[in-house]
Amino acid sequence: MLPQGLPQHPNREGTQKVSDHQRSMLMSASEGMGACGLEGVGAGGRRVSWVQIFYFFFLPALSASASPYNRCKGSIYLVFDFCEHDLAGLLSNVLVKFTLSEIKRVMQMLLNGLYYIHRNKILHRDMKAANVLITRDGVLKLADFGLARAFSLAKNSQPNRYTNRVVTLWYRPPELLLGERDYGPPIDLWGAGCIMAEMWTRSPIMQGNTEQHQLALISQLCGSITPEVWPNVDKYELFEKLELVKGQKRKVKDRLKAYVRDPYALDLIDKLLVLDPAQRIDSDDALNHDFFWSDPMPSDLKGMLSTHLTSMFEYLAPPRRKGSQITQQSTNQSRNPATTNQTEFERVF
Repeated sequence: MLPQGLPQHPNREGTQKVSDHQRSMLMSASEGMGACGLEGVGAGGRRVSWVQIFYFFFLPALSASASPYNRCKGSIYLVFDFCEHDLAGLLSNVLVKFTLSEIKRVMQMLLNGLYYIHRNKILHRDMKAANVLITRDGVLKLADFGLARAFSLAKNSQPNRYTNRVVTLWYRPPELLLGERDYGPPIDLWGAGCIMAEMWTRSPIMQGNTEQHQLALISQLCGSITPEVWPNVDKYELFEKLELVKGQKRKVKDRLKAYVRDPYALDLIDKLLVLDPAQRIDSDDALNHDFFWSDPMPSDLKGMLSTHLTSMFEYLAPPRRKGSQITQQSTNQSRNPATTNQTEFERVF
């Protein structure tokens, strides 16, 4: 039986018969992707799943390509641009050194990508350095939309109920860790803040082992999670159930200033890593931040990348050392990046 709500595409005789092969292809497709798959909203406000899109647009072509010569099994080929690197792979290589202007360009392209998908009502929901691809010409592309979905504003006082089991743990925002299901673009901006800090630290800044541990690391860096700094946070069911760290002051700038020597960069990271999603900076305001409009201006990555002839990806990099998140001892001068704005920043972990 076909999933309910699928548009019926007539065959050449005008009937709505579906072959066994088509049926098995469709059911395999519908079972192959989890409930987090990309969805949209069709005419009349009906929700259209990717399975419906597949059935309506691709299944007729698949059927047409089937013939006795290929045992009546049609094929669809997806062709993508090849990107030579991902950001995690580049940051894990000690020979890759970014100048401040190149870091600005990376973050500018990343935030432009988020601005575009958010304007088109799509959440990425898995922002991390490994999902940021970069071509050898220095073009950045957001990748891995396997957890992405369309979003909409809550209507008639009925909150959305999206799954909160998204985003890799080290990049997961506090609202998801506390069980929020009515969320939006701020969850992607938290990931952007973690990635931006990683441009200097060269390793994820909060590497929790469990959700409880991740919340503890967030509190140690961004301050304790309380209704005073995050109004209505006590509405979350997990706020009372989890053992949250108490008495921590916010110290994002203090902890990162040993690595991030540019004051505008520190300020933008601080605004991206705000606990309360309602107060977290959005992609539009982030792109207008002084960080991108002060000297040195963002510069092209092509020249730097042209000196590296092999591809760099996270899965090819050596394993990250466990427990390498920033510590109180990070002020040790021997581990500091160089002091001038345009100096290349070395790996510090």
